[in-house]
Amino acid sequence: MRSLLLPALVVCSCLAQTVPDNTSSTSTAAPAVPPPPKEVVVVTGTFEPIPLEEADRSVDVFTVSGERLLFNSFADYLRMDSSVDMQERGPNTIQSDVSIRGGTFGQTLVLLDGMSINDAQSGHHNMDLPLPLDAVSELQILNGSGSAEYGSDAIGGVINILTRQPSEEPELRLRGGIGNFGTNEESGSLSFGDDKLSEQLFGARDFSDGFMPDRDYRDLDFTSISHAKTRLGFTDLLLTLSDRPFGANDFYGDYPSWERTKGWFASVRQELGPNTEADFAFRRHTDLYVLFRDDPEIYTNHHYLESYEGALRRKDTLPIGQLHYGAEYYEESIDSNNLGIHARNHEALYASWDTRALRRFSFSLGVRDDVYDGLSNQVSPTASAGYWINSKFKARASASRAFRLPSYTDLYYSDPSDLGNPNLKPETSWNYEGGVDYFVGRRFKASATMFQRRDRNLIDYVLNPQTNIYQATNFDHLVFTGFEGSAEFRLRENEAISVGYTGLIGDRGDIGDVISKYVFNYPINNAVVGWQGTIRPWLVGRTYVGALDRYARNPYALWDASLARPNGRVRPFLQLTNITDTIYQEVLGVPMPRRGVIGGMEIVMPLAK
Repeated sequence: MRSLLLPALVVCSCLAQTVPDNTSSTSTAAPAVPPPPKEVVVVTGTFEPIPLEEADRSVDVFTVSGERLLFNSFADYLRMDSSVDMQERGPNTIQSDVSIRGGTFGQTLVLLDGMSINDAQSGHHNMDLPLPLDAVSELQILNGSGSAEYGSDAIGGVINILTRQPSEEPELRLRGGIGNFGTNEESGSLSFGDDKLSEQLFGARDFSDGFMPDRDYRDLDFTSISHAKTRLGFTDLLLTLSDRPFGANDFYGDYPSWERTKGWFASVRQELGPNTEADFAFRRHTDLYVLFRDDPEIYTNHHYLESYEGALRRKDTLPIGQLHYGAEYYEESIDSNNLGIHARNHEALYASWDTRALRRFSFSLGVRDDVYDGLSNQVSPTASAGYWINSKFKARASASRAFRLPSYTDLYYSDPSDLGNPNLKPETSWNYEGGVDYFVGRRFKASATMFQRRDRNLIDYVLNPQTNIYQATNFDHLVFTGFEGSAEFRLRENEAISVGYTGLIGDRGDIGDVISKYVFNYPINNAVVGWQGTIRPWLVGRTYVGALDRYARNPYALWDASLARPNGRVRPFLQLTNITDTIYQEVLGVPMPRRGVIGGMEIVMPLAK
């Protein structure tokens, strides 16, 4: 069981004060509103577990542990949110960038069980996740800034990856699959224990010859999740590691490159009674980059990064609402032949007050202060409110400030075509949004949100036409305005159709016609349609169509589909990607695979307790 204090990482068995009750009496002054469906989930962006329908921010939640055989990678889930832009350089999230609401890849904060795994070397590694998909229970996406809860990098949004809870039944799972491009996928998991002490082990090994020269890859992941119940409360221990060598042809220019990243992550969470929690996390990440794969002596970079994170968090129930507060400490260092040897640390204090009133109103107010050694502190306030107009409609609004520190690459990197800038200022941003949610029982729900993000000192690489070098630069002022809408119609209990659309307009202000690398690469239109359901008692399926129109690029569409057996000891599956054989590039200059097929089976073996 996860604790009740970690921001956006809480599991609840009940929350009576936030879940409306059909049998309650109504007040004459303010009649109670019949409740929406009581779908209680963990919500990223809040400090307390609430029903998703009660969230005053735009949040998406994807359950991973359900029909796992229908999905092949983290990107398959993230693409179902039309506000998320996946910019992959290869399949299976091999060296992928992710952005939310048109932000840059460095403006998206990625959390693992609520602890930051963003990379201080380069935001390109933020999706270099150190665990297999089988070890994950949920993916939660907060669209919009989240620095008041989580600190640096949460300008465009937050992706929170939640690992699996202890398994109810001990079991062993083995899975294997093969496909075109020499693809071979192997994975396994083992879970055992009881409600006082349990252990889960996950391992995965994926490799491919590549769909073109120098685009081969090998992916090795291992994860251990330990859970114990003591007199102090629950203790959770997470250990993960990954090793990913891959051909990087054209990844960062017209070079036959090669790269290898390794990741280690460890975290421990300890409850100290019902209202207090202590957390600690360690991350180590290495990056070996070779410009010419067959001749490493020409140009090679090797980076070693370490980071530590500790937190003490507490909640108190007040006469009106709840107060959440705590303190955090961060330390990160890098040792690199290109970037040099650097270190920085900071402390943070935060407090948040949340209240629900008259079964109609919700209001949250919070502030966080991050104090950096040698830098000015960053204060991040946030406020959000919601109002149930009637039993079907809810209006909500929020405003928040966010910031991002320059990465070590932004500050110090140097090669023949790119140059860092040690004088860069931190990025800051204000995010405003307002929306309405509509619910009809459990069969239909829809959401519409208007948002605006005002960025200051945004960091990008701008081309100097005289030297033909891209240099890291602060853009003074940029404004992004957009709309996101989504709807889900449940045809049956186990069958649903979902649609989503996000449109975005960027105001360049007085920047002019400069040539930059990342900022003006956002989707101006992104639409997704998905179906998932049971075809027969022994067969489930999923299909997805996404159409993306990127700024100053040609639009393209992708179609994926998959089938699997959801039960029994032997569970075959088939996954089809890019069925229409579309020729496309998510990152300019980096071709993506054509039509792909992977088929295999999973064997499930229950173990006696």
